[in-house]
Amino acid sequence: MFTPSSHDVRRFFCEVFRKHHAKEILTPLESMALDWIVQHPEYDDALQDAEAAVARDYSVEGGQANPFLHLSMHLSIAEQVSIDQPRGIRAAYEALSRKLDSSHEAHHVIMECLGEMIWNSQRRGLPPDGEAYVEAVRRRLS
Repeated sequence: MFTPSSHDVRRFFCEVFRKHHAKEILTPLESMALDWIVQHPEYDDALQDAEAAVARDYSVEGGQANPFLHLSMHLSIAEQVSIDQPRGIRAAYEALSRKLDSSHEAHHVIMECLGEMIWNSQRRGLPPDGEAYVEAVRRRLS
């Protein structure tokens, strides 16, 4: 199983940003990441320097959102939807996208549910509950 460090993740997104601006060929995963980078131009400054990105502290106390966490969650949700894992996430995402008339806003709603599932898993010391996660997304439809 691949478990990148936060530094690896930051370097990955910075490299995608660099390759895009250099008009270099992207891998399929890099192309998926670029889709989200382009939708978040407010993160361009953070993506321009990989070493500065690695050194930066995005603690809650700092009061600034972590752009790499945000982009990573978008990428995770896109991958989950593409393979319908956990089962039912694709249909829930599609319904939420229709309801909100925005796939991007649907991602942001799902992001809240994903963060909650991860927090609950860590707090309880249990594996992530995919069914509860999908159900939380479905509840946002009503």
